[in-house]
Amino acid sequence: MAYVHIAHDCQVGNRTIFANNAQLAGHVHIGDWAILGGFAGVHQFCRVGAHSMIAAGSVVIQDVPPYVMAAGNSAGPYGINAEGLKRRGFSPEALLTLKRAYRTIYKSGLMLEEARARLQDEVRDHPEIQPLLDFLAVSRRGIIR
Repeated sequence: MAYVHIAHDCQVGNRTIFANNAQLAGHVHIGDWAILGGFAGVHQFCRVGAHSMIAAGSVVIQDVPPYVMAAGNSAGPYGINAEGLKRRGFSPEALLTLKRAYRTIYKSGLMLEEARARLQDEVRDHPEIQPLLDFLAVSRRGIIR
């Protein structure tokens, strides 16, 4: 949309939506199907995972994992992007699995490495968790918490 800024060396995935005045600093990576609300800003070297949604006016200073909704200054997690995932054909079982994975990372009280280990045990039965684990494995700035 109007007045979007994508700085140098950014990588933007397919089927993304950038509302008015969304701003990316340099070296940002945006995954497929990600949505950035109006006036959202993403700090340099941050990654925004596939199927995530950044609320209007948010300031992202750490990585946003796939499927996660983020809002605020500094952006924090607010659940998974369930409505967007439904619209893209994710099954109710897949949504339930992703909600449980979100709770493991954000609500269980586990350290991030412990949460990753727990999710790794479940990935065989629930392959939709794999993109989340892959993202966490390469995060350098840390994820929003």
